[in-house]
Amino acid sequence: MKTIITIQHTQSIHHTNGMVGSWTDWELSEKGLQQAEKIGSRLKAELNEKYATLYSSDLMRAKQTAETIGRHLDLAPVLRKELRERNLGKCCGKSVQWLRENMEQQEKTVDDRMFSDAESRRDEWNRLKPFFDEIISNGEQTILIVSHGDLLSVFNTMFMGLDIESMNTFEAFGLAGGVSYMYVDDEGKRYIKRISDMSYVS
Repeated sequence: MKTIITIQHTQSIHHTNGMVGSWTDWELSEKGLQQAEKIGSRLKAELNEKYATLYSSDLMRAKQTAETIGRHLDLAPVLRKELRERNLGKCCGKSVQWLRENMEQQEKTVDDRMFSDAESRRDEWNRLKPFFDEIISNGEQTILIVSHGDLLSVFNTMFMGLDIESMNTFEAFGLAGGVSYMYVDDEGKRYIKRISDMSYVS
């Protein structure tokens, strides 16, 4: 049985100042650092020294979350660019208000891009898919993944065996600090037992 635990990074500065997250390299807020400590402490008790591999987006807010959790588990995060949030192009470094006022295209399908230099959901899917296939097929039995809300919504869709077009009508989003438990049994059947559990940060 393979266990996959996904963790949406905890509260970031951009959650509090009205700025776009995306590929802008925001740090965690003080609250976010405290939340990450709580997640690490809880996971240490649950995993009970079970060997695990910890993967993380290389963007600062995810990296800080992973490093904090990793200290509790005696794990160093393996940083993977595939786990970055969706790239929103020219609005990186801008405010959410600027995004709303300057959006070039409304997203109605997975192939639409808010800005000409942004990723579509399909681009994000294609970026994530080789990593997803790697962790599903490798011999690692316990895997932790720290990433971002939009990216993890794509991960959740992949894990459920749905295709990219399903995201035209369906989303499985979590919240900052949410922890999800997923399993793959020896026959390859996948289970989601917990999704975006916020009790880890309460």
